[in-house]
Amino acid sequence: MTIYLAREASKVWRKVCAETTTELPLLREKWPLLLAGIVFQYIHGLAARGVHYLHRPGPLLQDLGFMALPELGQDRNYISECTFVFIFFSFFLWTFHPFIYHSKRFYTILIWRRVLAFLVASQVLRIITFYSTQLPGPNYHCREGSTMATLPPPNNVLEVLLINFPRGVNLGCGDLIFSSHMIFTLVFVRTYHKYGSKRFIKLLAWIMAIIQSLLIIAARKHYTVDVVVAWYAVNLVVFFVDNKLPEMPDRTNGSPLIPLSTKDKDGRLKDEKDVRLKDEFHKLLNGNHGDPTDRRQRVQMNGRHPEEDMLSDATPNGA
Repeated sequence: MTIYLAREASKVWRKVCAETTTELPLLREKWPLLLAGIVFQYIHGLAARGVHYLHRPGPLLQDLGFMALPELGQDRNYISECTFVFIFFSFFLWTFHPFIYHSKRFYTILIWRRVLAFLVASQVLRIITFYSTQLPGPNYHCREGSTMATLPPPNNVLEVLLINFPRGVNLGCGDLIFSSHMIFTLVFVRTYHKYGSKRFIKLLAWIMAIIQSLLIIAARKHYTVDVVVAWYAVNLVVFFVDNKLPEMPDRTNGSPLIPLSTKDKDGRLKDEKDVRLKDEFHKLLNGNHGDPTDRRQRVQMNGRHPEEDMLSDATPNGA
């Protein structure tokens, strides 16, 4: 048993090393984009922290989802967060499966560049939206009478920049339209739907996204409008951003390491066309046409044409 485990561990380690060698050139090329996407996650958190200073508690707005779904209550509020954590880490681990499994369909660096682009575009729209209008938060710590519903003015800039992580992120108020949890959930589900290979898991992922939506409303973390807007806004953002990005190569078909941009593809097609025209030009100069049925034989044997050979054979000796 020990020998078997050691042998399997050695195989896994070789796969990790081989995939790391493959991904490093991509990381050296794409690291500015990846870093920008990660830094923007902090900016998004900073914006959510800032709107908390503007939040003013008030009576709950009339909401159809609140009427239809029973309230989870503060003691079961964790169910919604646990569901989101499960979706997040499941997707995170899946993106690194090329380092372990033999079958590979994408490059981890390229898929995270794509995911971060989707997240940043959606979060920019979210920041603009929740700063435009501040609604009274429906969450328990955002209601009237809660000491955390409104933040006192900051004493210094550092207090704002540190965003009181992680407590300030989990206990924020005012960043409602649209749901950040649904941004991450829908981006992850759509990405797996396109690049995943298991049909059953794709179906399960969409079911989990629906369950997550209902739990967010039942936990009173967001109004129903926050979830509904997220469903069509994020899907539209992913659709348009995905069309603008170069398509990722499918590793199952042995595609090249780096996907070609539109400019590279146009240049490559132009070069191929130039080479083809030059070949045809040379064939015309040499008297060889592209159509093999229309070729004329221009073979000379010892400086004589085949017609001359036929005449010499027909002439008697000594004539």
